[in-house]
Amino acid sequence: MTGDDTEAAVRDLYLRLLRAWNERDAGRYAALFADDAVVVGFDGSQMTGTEIGDHIGVIFRDHPTASYVAKVRRVRRYGEAAALLTAIVGMVPPGKRDVNPAVNAVQTLLAEHGPDGWRIVLFQNTPAQYHGRPELAERHTDEMRQVLAGGATLV
Repeated sequence: MTGDDTEAAVRDLYLRLLRAWNERDAGRYAALFADDAVVVGFDGSQMTGTEIGDHIGVIFRDHPTASYVAKVRRVRRYGEAAALLTAIVGMVPPGKRDVNPAVNAVQTLLAEHGPDGWRIVLFQNTPAQYHGRPELAERHTDEMRQVLAGGATLV
């Protein structure tokens, strides 16, 4: 697999993750992860393996979740079978048309290529607070609004 093929495959994996979240489909979301994967949520909660689908299912059942918009910053290949994707994200609350800057985040996804294709082995969602640097927070929000204005989930 070439570097371009790897980048396209990992971007597609990430897009499928965001779509599964946005469509509130816990089964499809969980199926993207390796059996021993780890997820670190926005609030610091941690899930592994089969817990992922159960935990996300509870979130979807009990909370009206916001939808993601994202911009990939980088995909870096590590050897033949691993790649790291970093992105910035914003969230649009249900019934709204704009991102909520209070929940902007940076996401990191580590993917591994195996017999079943690319699977997520680590996904971390970190709040983007930019303490003491309001210009960075504003830039993040502006970029998310540009993605949203373009009608895309992911750029």
